[in-house]
Amino acid sequence: LHSDLDKGDNLVKYTLSGEGVGSVFTVEPTTGDIHALRSLDREEKPYYTLRAQAVDVLTGRPLEPESEFIIKVQDINDNEPKFLEGPYSASVPEMSPV
Repeated sequence: LHSDLDKGDNLVKYTLSGEGVGSVFTVEPTTGDIHALRSLDREEKPYYTLRAQAVDVLTGRPLEPESEFIIKVQDINDNEPKFLEGPYSASVPEMSPV
């Protein structure tokens, strides 16, 4: 997250709001860097909607309109396969098409 109006003089404060702010996501107020505070799990929540804004430190006024963005959590194979009923048996005829 970065505003073109940020000249690096610490007069811009970045704010973050939305799902999981403070518990899952945080923003470094002087740089705009957004960090995840913990590992994300797609099975728990597939996406988060966040809103960010750059604010003038002296006046408290927004420097730009609020930006909304969606963080989509990618799935990884973190759960082992479970076969609840079994045993299973199968057969494949010889010379079967692939």
